[in-house]
Amino acid sequence: MFVALNPIKPLTLVTAVALSLTSAAGALAAPVAPNSETLTDAYVYLLGRALVVRQEVGDLKEKGVRFNTIKYNPLGSADFVNPNFDVAYLEAWFAVDEHSAAILEVPDIEGRYYTAQILDEWGEVIANINERTMPSKPFGKFALVSPNSKVKLPKDVMPIILHSNKAKMLGRVELKGDPQGAEKLQHAFKVSVIGKPKIAKPPVLAAFDNKSLIGVDLFDNANGLLASALDVAPNAAELQAKVHAVANYVSSGKDARAAVTDQLKTIVPKFQEDVLTKTAPYKNHWLRGAFGGNYGTKFEQRTAANYAGIWANNPAEAIYFPASRDSNEKLLDGSKNYVIHFPADALPEKVVDAYWSVILVSVPDYRVIPNDLKRYNFNSYSDLKKEPDGSLKIAIGPKPVAGVAESNWLPSAQGKPFSLTFRTYVPKDVVKRCEWTPAPVTEVN
Repeated sequence: MFVALNPIKPLTLVTAVALSLTSAAGALAAPVAPNSETLTDAYVYLLGRALVVRQEVGDLKEKGVRFNTIKYNPLGSADFVNPNFDVAYLEAWFAVDEHSAAILEVPDIEGRYYTAQILDEWGEVIANINERTMPSKPFGKFALVSPNSKVKLPKDVMPIILHSNKAKMLGRVELKGDPQGAEKLQHAFKVSVIGKPKIAKPPVLAAFDNKSLIGVDLFDNANGLLASALDVAPNAAELQAKVHAVANYVSSGKDARAAVTDQLKTIVPKFQEDVLTKTAPYKNHWLRGAFGGNYGTKFEQRTAANYAGIWANNPAEAIYFPASRDSNEKLLDGSKNYVIHFPADALPEKVVDAYWSVILVSVPDYRVIPNDLKRYNFNSYSDLKKEPDGSLKIAIGPKPVAGVAESNWLPSAQGKPFSLTFRTYVPKDVVKRCEWTPAPVTEVN
C-alpha cells in the first residue's frame, strides 16, 4: 500500500526574491571588523562620554555630595583634576525631569571675575552666567529645566534649557587679593528644587584611570552610554554609527573581541601621547585649547579636554594652554630646571581682561605635586619679580634656579614627569586670534 505524499511545490518568483532579500539583509547585518580609522574614531568619541560618567560617579561618592546641592570647595583645595587656585570654587550636579526644576541663585558680584558655568553630560558648555554673556540678567534666579519641561516657573526666574536631564555646574569667584570677600560671595550661590525629580543612575561602566585607560570594555555598554545623554555635536550621528558598528563586532564573539583588544593596544597609547600636542593648534610647544567648552565637530578636542582637565570653558571665558614638552620637544622632567621668559612687550597681564595663571600638575592624573612651600601656581596677583628690562621669568625645578628670583620659582618633584596649564581668563583678541602664546619652556643648566 502506498501513501500519497504532498508534492513539492516549485518556488514562485515572489518567494525566491523574498528569500534572496532576506539572505542579503542577513549578510549586510553581519558584524564587520572595523578598520583602524573607524575604531579610533569610535573609541575616542565614546571615551569622551565615558570620562564624564566616570567624573559623575566619582563626584557622587564624595561625602556630602548629592544632586541639586552645591559643594563649596575650601579655598586652596587641591584634591581634584587641574585645580584652580585663583578663585573661590563651587560645583554641583543637577538632575531634573519634565515635572521638576533646579533653581540656581547667583549673587550680584561687582569688581571681580565670576561665572556660573553650566555643562552637559558630554562636557559641552550650555551657559555661562555672568555680566559678559548675560548682561541683561547677570545675577538672580535661574531655572535649570529638562528639554521637555512642563514646570511652571515664577516670573522672576529665567529658564535655562539643558541638553538632557543632568548637568554640571562650576562656579568661580576671583580671589583678587580678598579671599574672605570671595568666600562670602561663594556661599551666596544657592540651589533649591521645584518638584521631586526622578534621577537616573549613570550608565554601567568599567572602572579605569588615566594611566590605564579603559579598553574594549568601553564598547560593552555603548548603547547605554549613548542613550544616556544627547550629544549636540553636528557629527554625532555619524560617529555614533561607528560606535554601534564596533560594539556589534565586539559582541559577535571571542575572536572579534580579541581582535579589537589587540588594535586598541596601539590606539590608546597614541591618544595619550597626542592629547597635549596634536589635538589643537600647537605653538611654542604649548597646545592651544581654542575650542574649549564648545567643540563643534572637534570631538577629539572634547575628549582630550575631558581627559586632561575636565570641564573646560569656552574661549570667550578662558583659553587654556597645556604644555608637556620643552622647547626641544622633550617631555617635561621634574629633575630638570626650566625657565619661561616672557618679553616685556608680551607679558601675560597685557593679553587678558581678567587675569592669567599657570599651574604645575602631575602626569597622567593632572593633580598638583606636593611641595614644602605649598606653591602650585602663579597668577596675576602673585608677587613676582620682573627683570631690569621689564620682562618676566618663571623658573621650574626641584630647587630654586640660578639667575631667577626665588619668588618666581615653581617647585617640581625630582624624577617625576609633569605638565603645565596656562590659563588666560577673558582673553583679549590677540589670544583668540592665536597671535599670542606663552613663551616656550626652556631647559637651563
